[in-house]
This record gives sequence, C-alpha cells and structure tokens, in this order.
Amino acid sequence: MTDKGELTHRDDHYGTDSPTYLEKADSRDGQRNPALDYFSPADHKRIKRKIDLRLVLTLGLMYCVSLMDRTNMPNAAIAGMTVELEMVEPNGIRYSIANLVFFATYTLFQPVATVCTRKVGPKIFLAGICAAWGAVVMGMGFVQDWTALTGLRVVLGLFEAGFFPGCVYLISTWYVRYDTGKRYGVFYLIGSLASALSGILAYALSQMNGLGGYTGWRWIFIMEGSITVLLGIAGYFLIVPFPDQDAWKAKGFLTQREVEYVMATVEADRGDAKSEPFTLGRFLRPARSIKVWGFAMMFLCTTTMAYAIAYFLPIILRDRMGFDIAASQCLVAPPYAFGALIMYCESWLGDKYHVRGPQILTNCVTGIVGLAILGWTDTVGSQYFGIFLLTGAVQANIPQVMAYQANNIRGQWTRAFCSATLVGGGGIGGIAGSLIFRPQDAPEYIPGLWACITACLIIGSITIALDLWFMRQNKRAAAGEIVLEGADSSFRYTL
Repeated sequence: MTDKGELTHRDDHYGTDSPTYLEKADSRDGQRNPALDYFSPADHKRIKRKIDLRLVLTLGLMYCVSLMDRTNMPNAAIAGMTVELEMVEPNGIRYSIANLVFFATYTLFQPVATVCTRKVGPKIFLAGICAAWGAVVMGMGFVQDWTALTGLRVVLGLFEAGFFPGCVYLISTWYVRYDTGKRYGVFYLIGSLASALSGILAYALSQMNGLGGYTGWRWIFIMEGSITVLLGIAGYFLIVPFPDQDAWKAKGFLTQREVEYVMATVEADRGDAKSEPFTLGRFLRPARSIKVWGFAMMFLCTTTMAYAIAYFLPIILRDRMGFDIAASQCLVAPPYAFGALIMYCESWLGDKYHVRGPQILTNCVTGIVGLAILGWTDTVGSQYFGIFLLTGAVQANIPQVMAYQANNIRGQWTRAFCSATLVGGGGIGGIAGSLIFRPQDAPEYIPGLWACITACLIIGSITIALDLWFMRQNKRAAAGEIVLEGADSSFRYTL
C-alpha cells in the first residue's frame, strides 16, 4: 500500500500510449479521486487477481454446467433417448421441437431477469436459478414421453434466461474496458469445457445403463442435473454483489477500501461505476440506438452457428463421417479444446491492442473456410479439420462480440439492457441453430452449411459497418464536434 500520490499515472498493463483511466481521472471533473491513490501498481494487479478467482472462476464454472445442461440433448439422443421417447418420427421433428422450445422462454424472460440480477442481487438470484434449473434437468431423466421432456425444456429456458446476461452484466461492472475481453474469454473458455467434455462425460454416464432400472441416457440427465444443483448451492456462498452494493461485505473477498479503489478505476475509465435509480424509460432508452441491435444481430448469427454445432456435431460425426456412438461423443472434445485456445489468445490480444472488429472479421473468414472444407471435401480427415476451423472461429467470436459491445457502451442500465438484447439475440440464434441441420438433409446437411456461411457474411458486414461508423464518430469527437456516449471528452469507441 502506498501513501497518497505515490501511485504513478502510467499503467503499463494496458499496453497503450493513450491516456489511461488513471490519467483521465485527473481531467474528468478537475480533481483526482483520492481512492485511486490507496494502492500501488502491484496492489492493483493483486486486487484484480482476487476478483478473477472469486468472480470469473465461480461464474465460469456455473456457466460450464449451464451450457452442459442446455446442450446435452444430442448425447442423450444417440444414447437411445429418441428411440425410447418415440422422437424419431415424424421426420425427426420432435427432437428439433424439444430443442428449440427452450429458447422461447430463454429469450422472452431475459430483459426481466437482467433487471432482477440488479434488484435481487446476483448472490441470491444467480445461485437460485442455477439450483432450480439443475433440479429441472434431473427431472428430465424421469420423463416417460417426449411431450413431458419438451415441457421441462420450456421450464429450463425460464430458469436459465437470467444467468448468462446476468453474468455478462456483473463482470462488466468490475473491470475497466480493456480488461473485459480477457475476462469474458476466460469465462466462456471455462464454459466451453462443457462442450469439450460433455461428450466424454455423457459416454461415461451412459455406461450406467440398467442401474436402478434406468437406461443410460436417463443417467446423463440425472447426474448432470445433480452436479448443477450442488454448484448452485456453492454459488450462494461464492458469488459476489455488484461493486456498488457493499461488495466488501462478501466473506473472504475484498476490503471496503479495495472495493472503493475498484469503483474509482471504473469511474475514471468510463464514468458509470455507480448505478442510477431504475426507471423503465432509463432502462429502455438504449433501444433507440441502432448499434445496440447491430450487436444483438451479430450475437444472434454467432450463436446460431454455436448451437447448431452443439446440438448436431455428434450426429454429424455419426451420420456424415461414419463414426460409432462412442467415437461420435468423444471426438467432440478436440475441436472445442482448439476453440478454447484460439478464444483466449484473441481475447488477450484484443485487450492488449484495444481492437475487436478485425478479430471478428478474421473469425468470419476462418468459419467460412471451415464450412467449405466440411461440406465439399470427400475425406473424413479433411472434414474433421473443417470442424476444427469452424468450431475455433465460432467459439472465439462469442467473447469477441461480447467485448465489442461492452467496450462501446456506458451507463449501468444501458449495460443491463444491452446484456439482455445481446443474449436475447443469442436465444433467437438458438432457435435457428436447433433447426439448421434438418433430418431430411442427412448425411451431407448442405442447406445447414449454407445457412452458417450466410451467418458469417452477416456478422462480417455488420462489423465493417459499425467500425466505419465508430471511426467517423471518433474523428468528430477528436475535433470537438461531439461528445460520445455522454462521457467526458476522452471516451472513444473501440474498433
């Protein structure tokens, strides 16, 4: 800890010669916030590590089971669920219906759930809905017909609706803009372990076939749901509040002075550390901005591909590439592991060099190449390589789009609304992803591949349009013609 004034105004961690949030603190209102001088640069890094371990790690583990619980359908399907619950006929549409109904409630209730995260508090709200959807997943292991399974998927969407946008919102309030990319990357990377390991775990659980009189696919739901309930209970003790909600009272977390310091750095960076009182008009005001819907459309198209891969990759490996059930479940892991590596590297580079758009465009091109290799080559090896490229590009783009949005908005309720619209777009993408690879298109699934290529082109087009507009607005702000986002004159959009 330092005496006042000992902390230098240069923060090498951010890797830029432009004014840092510490330097801007002197110019925001003409006076430096004394909370910024409580700690040395070494203390600054130590505090961030404590936040990372308590916040990002906890939420990442809970998101891991969230992804696993919503995308375990294909593993159960090839383990016998579709046959036992008579979902094969007519035309396999019952399986697609059971997948997509999740996203009806998941999308519809996100705006309300995001407000609840702030009003109820993340500790109670996020942990509570996690335990609740875990109980629903357990119940899916006891259904006797496909309509009961479909009904539980509707309830699952209701409980999961608030988790992802709540996490995105909560993380954004604890970090300055160019720390969010890595944190979103790690958060989603941990979550991606679900996609990488779910097939292997499902195969192991399906070997419990016959135990207690239940078939193997039922044990997939029962055991994975049990794990989720336990994590939800643990989350109650580990999740921390928003920084302005007396977060220092969280046992074993930061001191009051450390929380004040975090809030001061966020205030100096973007001027929205504290939440304004809630009004419906204030919450809905960002809906007038076209960029908000551009971010939502980008996330919609990205998640369309992500869910299409999650729901159908084991089926594609079996039907198109000829692998048996065990191999189809286990071969899902390597592409997702590759995607996790690409995701973190891009997140680190984006924070270091303050860029988002070029990485999103690169992922779009890579995704198109992967889709072309998967769809229009003849050998199994080349097709599997195409899956690597596609999965890596899609997985990497999810935190990139999240960070792209987070870096270019400000205001607590704006963040709440934009988190809801972003993930709401993701919910609509989930509906589309559930229907892209149709049974009648097996085994080549060419129409689905063309749909994914179109999604890549839409993401790329919106990114180029937004970057050009951001560039123009930055130039106008530099010339003193406008003030961006109602912030101080130093705020600039991230390209």
